Amino acid sequence: MDHDVHLLLIAGLAVCAGAIVQGGVGFGLGLIAAPLLTLLDPTVMPGAVQVVNVTLPLFTLAVEWRRVDWRGLGFAVLGRLPGTFVGAFVVVHVSTGTLGVLVGVMVVIAVVLSARAVSVPRNAATLAGAGFCSGVTGTATGIGGPPMGLVYQSAKGPQIRATLAMFFFLSATQSLIVLRVVGKLPERAIVAGLWLIPFLIVGFLVSGPLRRYLDGGRARAAILAVAAVSACALILQSLAGQAG
Repeated sequence: MDHDVHLLLIAGLAVCAGAIVQGGVGFGLGLIAAPLLTLLDPTVMPGAVQVVNVTLPLFTLAVEWRRVDWRGLGFAVLGRLPGTFVGAFVVVHVSTGTLGVLVGVMVVIAVVLSARAVSVPRNAATLAGAGFCSGVTGTATGIGGPPMGLVYQSAKGPQIRATLAMFFFLSATQSLIVLRVVGKLPERAIVAGLWLIPFLIVGFLVSGPLRRYLDGGRARAAILAVAAVSACALILQSLAGQAG
């Protein structure tokens, strides 16, 4: 990404807004930042958004690390590992647009079903499956939060944020390594991500009131809303990529 001041401010505002949402709900940075960064400069994607994805969870964990669901995290990471390699294969060989539309539609269906039912069961199979889906879409598009968010929608706010933060930190680290290995992480993508970190920090600091509001029993509704918006953003981003 050219370090033009206007482009930096636009991308920075998107990252700041995404950090506010993720700081409160537990995920959402990718859904706001990834589509706009793709439009501004697709050559830095998905690497640039993975740089901010690996940074934001550190701030959440500094505050709420004691609430991590380590057992659930283990199953999710186990599923995430093969998903990362599938996502890298998609980046190199397959149309990410087709994948994005398919996953986006699946998430919308899952949100509708979740809104009508009690919740998605949280067990070894669903956690591993969510981790796998997150690995594929997160590595290929930079948007990997909805599957994990749907599985944890019935948990308490602090547990959701802490568990997802640890998952996203490990996931983004994994994705950066794999993208580098397959030659899809240029230095300019890393630099672009580093330029956006100050905006990320501001967004996290502003998210405090949102966390307190959602912890009053509103976390599940917020997760379903963010997942739905994320799916629509992924579909639009994928369709725009195919049109381009």
